[in-house]
Amino acid sequence: MPSQLEIVGEVAEALTTSHSVEQALDKTLELVTGLLGLETGWVWLFDPDTGHIYAAAARNLPPYLQEPVRMSGAPCWCINEFRDGSLSARNIDVMECSRLRPAVRDADLTHGLAHHASVPLVFQGKQLGIMNITAPAMRRLTKSELSLLATIGLQVSIAIERARLAEESAMLVRADERARLARDIHDTLAQGLAALTLQIETALQHVGRNPDRVRERMEKALATARASLDEARRSVTALRAGATAGKPLAQALASLARELTSESGIRVSFDARGACELDAATEEELFRIAQQALTNVRQHAHAKTAAVTLECTRRQAKLNIEDDGIGFDVRRVAPERHGITGMRERARAAGGSLRIESKAKRGTRVIATVRR
Repeated sequence: MPSQLEIVGEVAEALTTSHSVEQALDKTLELVTGLLGLETGWVWLFDPDTGHIYAAAARNLPPYLQEPVRMSGAPCWCINEFRDGSLSARNIDVMECSRLRPAVRDADLTHGLAHHASVPLVFQGKQLGIMNITAPAMRRLTKSELSLLATIGLQVSIAIERARLAEESAMLVRADERARLARDIHDTLAQGLAALTLQIETALQHVGRNPDRVRERMEKALATARASLDEARRSVTALRAGATAGKPLAQALASLARELTSESGIRVSFDARGACELDAATEEELFRIAQQALTNVRQHAHAKTAAVTLECTRRQAKLNIEDDGIGFDVRRVAPERHGITGMRERARAAGGSLRIESKAKRGTRVIATVRR
């Protein structure tokens, strides 16, 4: 078995080389369960936007826990102990799993699992989540192993907090941009309206005396009004928070994925590739497409996992929502399936297109593509 220093080094590398928190947690679970001779693990995280808890990563779950409903964010013993402060880095130990308890007598469903060790994920007093690890006939962990898990828990907590600070930084950038637009509205529209008022006042002075002068001034006033109206529409569109609540599209999609994971237990991952700078209207349409696609996954797909990917290149942005559900015949979509029609309309409204690929028992993929 590698030394503790080697294990800590491997975990650190996994955390720093992963491009998302979820990928980092998957790698960490693989390392921890493998190096400690354990088999199964999962990670709960608290969503800072909603306050819900969701399963962010899992490895070798038994059949009973593979059912999405078993891994929704509903309270359980370890979550309750963590919330009330009873679970800390000082008392990591083995506890009975209340989620497995109803099926503990059926080894086919639980693979013999009944207990787990819970590692709290906390950074500077902020509760971030829990890492649970287990194996059949879960043994008591040694002091050395408990110390190692506490160290790994701190590493993971730092990585999670660092990722969240990056998200907050992106939100601050967006807030600064909104403030700049507000100043632009004040400067451009206020000046335009002042000019419009002056031109109308001048025209009124020549009513009945100089029709040509009145016409000239009114034509200038009309041109100014049209320019101001165009500027107002542009600025208001840019300022609208819309469906994304003022967040960058990637952050809003990540929050949407976490929320569905928490509520349904379906593990929804999110991955962003490339920098996406899209106008507010396009972001809103893409977000609504993802929202509808994930609603369909929840209501119709009987899926266990789903993946949302936003990929941006210099020429286009592509949104991909894929699940491992039962699929359907795309050629035989019932007329009452307004959700699919709505997604197509939203893609067209954004100047793009939408494609749906699905086969029975092979899942479904929704791809929305828009030009940049």
